[in-house]
Amino acid sequence: MNEEIKKKILEKIESFETIVVSRHIRPDGDAVGSTMGLVRVLRDTYPEKHIYLVNEDFSDYLAFCGKEDAVADEIYQDALLIMIDTGTRKRISNSKYGLAKEIVKIDHHIEADPYGDINWVEDFRSSACEMIADFCMTFKDRLKLSSEAATYIYMGMVTDSGRFRFEGVTGDTLRLAAFLLDHGVNYESLFANLYAVEPATLKLKSFVYDNLKITENGVAYIYMSEAIQRQLSLNFESASDVVSELSDLRGSLIWVAFIENTQKQNIRVRLRSRFLGINDLAIKYHGGGHNMAAGATVYSEEEMYALIRDADILLGEYKATHEGWL
Repeated sequence: MNEEIKKKILEKIESFETIVVSRHIRPDGDAVGSTMGLVRVLRDTYPEKHIYLVNEDFSDYLAFCGKEDAVADEIYQDALLIMIDTGTRKRISNSKYGLAKEIVKIDHHIEADPYGDINWVEDFRSSACEMIADFCMTFKDRLKLSSEAATYIYMGMVTDSGRFRFEGVTGDTLRLAAFLLDHGVNYESLFANLYAVEPATLKLKSFVYDNLKITENGVAYIYMSEAIQRQLSLNFESASDVVSELSDLRGSLIWVAFIENTQKQNIRVRLRSRFLGINDLAIKYHGGGHNMAAGATVYSEEEMYALIRDADILLGEYKATHEGWL
């Protein structure tokens, strides 16, 4: 798929001596895995080139993946910038991106902002890492894929697909995962770093189960105030991950986490669903993303409850007109 655009991207990579790779703010496993994986591939394949990984925020949860680079502004003048897993300019974790000579955008979100000189967007993919794996497979005779790079890329595929359970996982997804495994993914170490939990995590789960609420039609939601975040010793990123704890409730086809952020005077919203789409709901509340996994932002408790009401109406209409949901 998209063979011509992949060829154009490889030609750009080969024509530039300096390449900067960046991702989105508040990074997840896919953003980190896709960028670190591609950087490792490019450094191994083109040791004579200057390859940099540059971002302005970081993830404590993914600190085990290693450090990123800091570069001077003049580096960008003749550089190719490859932006991965970042649908819109406002989510770029590199404020210097506009200094780059050219930009390649590689993304799997619904297209809203084609800011690249080359835009390779496949919103049917389960992850950006799936696209990077596809890129490596397409040019497997020209690109060097080490065990380290394969592990980074596999990490993003695993995390963004919910361990291959979410919408968007296809036969191609698993074939590309197998391609990475054949290159020596260190999955035992990877899974230990990703999923081994601290005692504090168990306290968080207990809080969620004790305090979650469910609407009349089955929308499950939880509100994480800053006071609760402090009480449970959570950073903002960890508090945001509580949405995953709501995913297995029978009859709750939409689940939502609200995370207070007084510094930015807003409430971050993480929306998830099964069977029905929630991207339009996220867009209504200053966000967007995927059909069944999106983010939004509300600016008051009134707006938070308005979103909950809209989600409840959406789910009620779905249940009234569909069968086979759990």
